[in-house]
Amino acid sequence: MEIINLDHPRGPFRAAVFDFDGTLSLLRRNWQDVMIPMMVEELSATGTGESREELHSAVEEFVMRLNGKQTIHQMIQLADEVARRGGSPRAPLEYKRQYHDLLWRQVGARVAAVKSGEIPAEEMTVPDARELLTRLCEQGLTLYLASGTDLHYVQDELQTLGLAEFFGPRVYGALDDFQKFSKAMIIAQIIEETHVAGRELVGFGDGFVEIEEVKKVGGLAIGVASNEDTREGINDWKRKRLIPAGADVIIGDYRGMESLIDLLHLAPPTPD
Repeated sequence: MEIINLDHPRGPFRAAVFDFDGTLSLLRRNWQDVMIPMMVEELSATGTGESREELHSAVEEFVMRLNGKQTIHQMIQLADEVARRGGSPRAPLEYKRQYHDLLWRQVGARVAAVKSGEIPAEEMTVPDARELLTRLCEQGLTLYLASGTDLHYVQDELQTLGLAEFFGPRVYGALDDFQKFSKAMIIAQIIEETHVAGRELVGFGDGFVEIEEVKKVGGLAIGVASNEDTREGINDWKRKRLIPAGADVIIGDYRGMESLIDLLHLAPPTPD
């Protein structure tokens, strides 16, 4: 655990909001390796004079800057980039469907393998995520999940990993009417419905958006710089983007449970 902001909020914490992909779930790991090449192909087809390396760099910048928002926002940006290069963009929703079709070739196989028992759910989960969720619930925190992935996928994949019990109905994801969902809206809803002050909220995420929104309300932002391939250590690429977003703390996974619990000033578990 790396503490970035020594003056971070210290609670007491009453609610926690989690991102899903890369923060709890690894079912969609390396999604960017599907989205970025797809977008590079679309931009290359405009006849731009930019090299593929230049296009890759440009696409990577906006894809990861928008990481945490609904997928449609990245597709809206793609349409804008196509138009800016003199191309005729398709509707952002069409780009989104194309991306989902490509991604599902990988994700669908993983989901099916976990459901069949071929792959243990733990292998598709950020290490010790279940243990952390259990501890937070035991301490009386109310848990929320807010993902930029479409809601029906999130609900199914949460069930697949056996984590749905921790969140109950407090699961939010992207909607067809994208203006009806954002992580900022969910955080505002948490504060309004539960009367939890911003400083009483802790957020966990591996994307820019959720970290930024938790900090806007005065909460504790824990950047999860998970290495999705090896399931251990810190992904330095994520770390370098989470810190400018405002992360108070950087972790790679939840194996350092006791240090994290101490940071949140939560009581130790009650002996059996």
